[in-house]
Amino acid sequence: MRYSKLFIPTLKEVPAEAEVISHKLMLRAGMIRKLASGLYTYLPLGLRSIRKVENIVREEMNRAGAQELLMPIVQPAELWEESGRWDKMGKELLRFKDRHDRPMCLGPTHEEVITDLVRKEVRSYRDLPLILYQIQTKFRDERRPRFGLMRGREFIMKDAYSFDVDEDALDESYQKMYDAYCRIFERCGLNFRAVEADTGAIGGSCSHEFMVLADTGEDKIAVCTACNYAANVELAPCKRQNDKIDEKEKELKLIPTPGKKTIEEVSSFLGVSNKELIKTLIIKTDDKVIAALIRGDHELNDVKLTHVLGVDGVELADEETVKKVTGAPVGFAGPIGLDESIEVIADYSTFNMKNFVVGANKQEHHYINCNWERDIPRNRVRFADIRIITEEDTCPKCGSKIEIKRGIEVGHVFKLGTKYSEALGATYLDSNGKERPIIMGCYGIGIGRSVAASIEQNHDENGIIFPVTIAPFEVIISLLNPKDIELKDVAEKIYVNLQEEGIEVLLDDRDVRPGVKFKDADLIGIPLRITIGKRFKDKGLVELYERKSGNMKDISLDDVIYKVRDKIKSLK
Repeated sequence: MRYSKLFIPTLKEVPAEAEVISHKLMLRAGMIRKLASGLYTYLPLGLRSIRKVENIVREEMNRAGAQELLMPIVQPAELWEESGRWDKMGKELLRFKDRHDRPMCLGPTHEEVITDLVRKEVRSYRDLPLILYQIQTKFRDERRPRFGLMRGREFIMKDAYSFDVDEDALDESYQKMYDAYCRIFERCGLNFRAVEADTGAIGGSCSHEFMVLADTGEDKIAVCTACNYAANVELAPCKRQNDKIDEKEKELKLIPTPGKKTIEEVSSFLGVSNKELIKTLIIKTDDKVIAALIRGDHELNDVKLTHVLGVDGVELADEETVKKVTGAPVGFAGPIGLDESIEVIADYSTFNMKNFVVGANKQEHHYINCNWERDIPRNRVRFADIRIITEEDTCPKCGSKIEIKRGIEVGHVFKLGTKYSEALGATYLDSNGKERPIIMGCYGIGIGRSVAASIEQNHDENGIIFPVTIAPFEVIISLLNPKDIELKDVAEKIYVNLQEEGIEVLLDDRDVRPGVKFKDADLIGIPLRITIGKRFKDKGLVELYERKSGNMKDISLDDVIYKVRDKIKSLK
């Protein structure tokens, strides 16, 4: 491909709309353009990288025994009603009606569609195991699309689904997909971790997220410094603290705290640390209100609390509900004197606290020197792990130090079990002729998100530094003076020879200043650059530059092809 013929509308300035580096660089490098909120056009350069990721995914899926198909993006409502997700999915599911007034939706995922297909076609245990996948557009009507391809509304996804006769067979399929994912992200040149995760709206019994480690990641993950344990902070368990505090109980006192609502304000006003406070959060669930108690320096874990309560979701109560339950405005809730109908759930870390501070359920007042049993009977409280893990905690697996890192989710694998097969009646006949529900798993990869995540990990002040396996081109030839016939002939010869070797090469034949060519080559992130200019005129040498390392070598014309070929092989 010749640069002069390729549509690469690069930008010098950083677009105001872009917040994270991948969004900025993909816009500046002419890889994407915004159509509307969360909707992007993939330009030729961006699409080439996306197709590279797709090809890697396809090769590894096929290698693992999965078979490719393609399902419609438009899905009938009745399938979602059968699974029970038509109402549960919320506003992210874009609903509409066709010309016959039949309710439909744009597919955010395809569990219902694939299960419907398999229930109609699979009859016997002899038809299983089966793994089917597709690479296709999805649509989720995100409340707040942001970060370019990181959180768009329309996106390209690889979704795979496994169908097995029992849990042991599911374990085998799950491991196949897990191993395939590791190979995929390794081949994409990503620094990633597979972490234990919550199953969320997809459901199921077990899941792992594949996280690309990056400071700009939206997700937080707990990583052990000693063993291989890693988990999303939503799921990482906190060990129960059994250390008893050797301290005498002090007299409970009601203290005025005028205008002090937040943990920081109250602790500063009272001259105590955040660890000496217990904050009471009034929480609304599906059908009731509860009080959640956690230490002042900790954060409530909504996912853990949801699991403890056995509900679909939780949210902080509104001001009106808080005042109705506690008799005081937001900021002064406490466990003392709450109505018996309000369930109280406290985090394990509060179990042995003494002489702590709590809200008094009275405007601008708190209690100090509160103690369990005397002031709050423990049999009134359910203790559980309901907080987010911190770096002060230890590894749940080996007890070593935990680090909290940021990650970008690029893949997710789930053991679904019979969640969808039972709901939609997908069964098979076993060897004894008995009908049994098919055991399912599902496995997703964000294709565009993987490209964006790679940029988050691989960039510098000059632009993108693509791994060679997903770079739009492997080599760029910078012809510094296209009007010089000798230099042009040399560039053309190298260009043709590289193509004959199967190397993807971009010839920058534009009549612009050398500095512009170098800046553009760095911006779009091509791994290798061959410069043809004055040094060839003087010494018969061309310059080979490696974008990632910055290494630069002069090589003879005779050596160019095999040097480039060997370098590309070493980078893959």
